[in-house]
Amino acid sequence: MISLNITGHTVEKLVDPFGLLSGDRYEFFLELEIDEEDELFSDKGIGMKVLLVVDEKGSRISHYHLYERGTEKILDFALEEDEELLVFDYCKENIDT
Repeated sequence: MISLNITGHTVEKLVDPFGLLSGDRYEFFLELEIDEEDELFSDKGIGMKVLLVVDEKGSRISHYHLYERGTEKILDFALEEDEELLVFDYCKENIDT
């Protein structure tokens, strides 16, 4: 289990230039604080890229991945259900509207 502490973020509403996709898409870059004892810890820091979709079906995370900040190396870790819910709630609350 990853101990998630989200310390900041940037968000951008993505534009669908051809109008092929329904709803809105938001790209979040989350800054995470990871405990030094966690296997995911890196001195460079850990970030998470999240794609949040908001459409007629509601809001949902379409995709996410963890990466090492500075190197942008993608890390092969998956969130547990409660961690994914925490990220979803955080992103949903921080949509630029």
